This record gives sequence, structure tokens and C-alpha cells, in this order.
Amino acid sequence: MKEFDIIQKYFNKPISTKHQPFINLGIGDDCAYLQTYESQELAITQDMFIENVHFFSNTSPHAIGYKALAVNLSDLAAAGAKPLAFLLSLSLPEVNDLWLEQFSQGLFALANQFECNLIGGDTSRGPLSITITAFGLNKNKNALLRKNACLGDDIYVSGHLGNARLALEALLGKITVSVECLEKCKRHLEYPIPRVALGQALSPFAHASIDLSDGLLGDLQHILNASKVGAQVYYDSLFTPLTLSAEVLQLSPQEQRLCVLSGGDDYELLFTAPRKHQATIAKISQDLQIPLTAIGTIIDEPNSLILYDLQGHQVSYQDVSYQHFS
Repeated sequence: MKEFDIIQKYFNKPISTKHQPFINLGIGDDCAYLQTYESQELAITQDMFIENVHFFSNTSPHAIGYKALAVNLSDLAAAGAKPLAFLLSLSLPEVNDLWLEQFSQGLFALANQFECNLIGGDTSRGPLSITITAFGLNKNKNALLRKNACLGDDIYVSGHLGNARLALEALLGKITVSVECLEKCKRHLEYPIPRVALGQALSPFAHASIDLSDGLLGDLQHILNASKVGAQVYYDSLFTPLTLSAEVLQLSPQEQRLCVLSGGDDYELLFTAPRKHQATIAKISQDLQIPLTAIGTIIDEPNSLILYDLQGHQVSYQDVSYQHFS
């Protein structure tokens, strides 16, 4: 099968009618064309997804397709943007019809859920890797930016933390868990849920936001560095049934600490918001049925990140968030 046959068979899908006012032309020409309006901003993000770096060789093609797009939609969620379209660049060592069928099914399962249209890209022979560039719309130019955290802001995190890292540690043979526990947490690792609706709901009220891809402490530090502020984090608030699943709660304290503070791959949202919006954020949490837990406060100590326990004692830690080339 040749390159254009692959595109036509697996990836050439009709544009969602809901987005036709924004997408003037999709797959089939040298460029795709997007129409935007003066009252909106176009948010753009890109992620690479490489075999044996971002996923194991034996990962199902369906999961690879799903997660390759999910990590990009999670970036749009952190910006408060509504997904619009994406480009796909796919490098394949060989043409495998079954692999491509399952990969495209996983990819479009998520794309269809968020009405995010594939509008172009490229295919090539080479080591297995996927690069996706995603586009989203921010209404009223109300983007959530890392640099906008303000003194006195509360710091929140969504959902439960640590499941993905638990699965990774178990798959690497570093911790031992039951088969049932592994399968449940592996679902979080391979099929993360982009918090798109949450990002859009927060955009009028929150100041700064980031998605948790490399670990809570490391990603929070990105906000602090960009905003030139510091944070005090309530250590004990991170280790309760509100922030941890039953599976992570069963781990030893040391393993919990690793999975929660440095886990990565949770793709939950970490954000800051003024204290006056506490009731609004509580209502957003209730309406979307997503736990939103206050875990700290922004302080006037640039770039400092301090953990305190319930007794007010400082807790020492070592940030081991994931970094490429480290």
C-alpha cells in the first residue's frame, strides 16, 4: 500500500459540520485553511510520541492512537481552549493494515468525542513515531497562561493522582501489585482523559494552568518560574481519598510520594485561582463531577516551592520529574 492509499483508507474523514465555519479546507491539498474571528485566539500545541520513549513496543495500536491525540488535547485543556483540528505526522517501519486500522480507530475515537478534525499531515517510512499538532479556539482571548499566577491565589489540582505512574512502575517491575490493580491503573496510563470541559469552565475565573504530564512538583515549578512567584503546598492534602485512588492509597508512603509528587502522565489540570472564586470552583467541580482539591497558595517568594504538613513543619523532597536528555 502506498502513502496516499494509507491516507485515503485510514485518515481521510469528513469535516464535522459544526466546525465547517472554521475549517475552510482540510485534507487533500498542500495546506489546510482555518478561518478565525477577531474575538477569538487560535491555540496551537504539538507533541511527539515515540516508540520506547513514550510508549512500550507492545502497547496496543488503539491505545497509541488515542493517547497521541489525548496529550495534545490536554495541552489545549490547560489553555482553556476548545479543540478544533489537528495535523498528524506518522513514521512507520512498515505498512501493517491491522496496526493502522486499530491505530486510526483509537485516534478517531477521541477525535470524534471532542469533534476535533484531522485536516492534514504526512506519512513516511522510518522508526515508529507520531507527531500531532493540535489547534483550539479561545473565546474572547481568555487563555489560561502559566505566567498569570498571582499572589494569594489558591492552587488546585483536578482528579486523582498517581495511577499512571503506579502502572509504569509495575510494568517496569519496580513495584508489585495485583493483576486487577495493574489493569485498572494501566487504563489511566494508556487512556488519559483530557480535561477539556474543565479548562473551558475555568478560563473566566482561573489565572494560571498547566496539565500534569511530567509530575506535580515539576509542573507546578513551571508555573512559579513563569509567574515569578513561589508556592506553599499543603503536603497532607495530596495524600487523601480526594486526590488518590484506592489503588494508590494501598501503596507504601514512599511509593505514594513517588507516584503523586513526581508521577507524570496524569494529564490532570493544576491551576491557580483567586480565593474569591472558591464557591464558583466548587460548583464547577460539582457540575462536571470532577474532584478539584485546593493544595496550596501562591506566595511572594519567587521560584520557591515549600511543602508543609498539618503541623506546619516543612517537608523535604527531591523533585524527580521526568525530563528528556537528563
